[in-house]
Amino acid sequence: MDDRLSTAEEQIAHLARMVEDLSATVHRQEGTIARLERRLELLLAREAEREYDAGGQVPLGDERPPHW
Repeated sequence: MDDRLSTAEEQIAHLARMVEDLSATVHRQEGTIARLERRLELLLAREAEREYDAGGQVPLGDERPPHW
């Protein structure tokens, strides 16, 4: 009976540790995703501004070379 109880306690401790580790991972990923979403918003805004500044023309960086 003591062996079974000891084994169960070990498993519970192991599972509790896994839950804590997964929680920390999810928390870290949430921060990373939030930063990436903000960077994407800034890049999209910058691109929209660049297109607006070009006055509807194709920006030089996106223009096809003359030999095409």
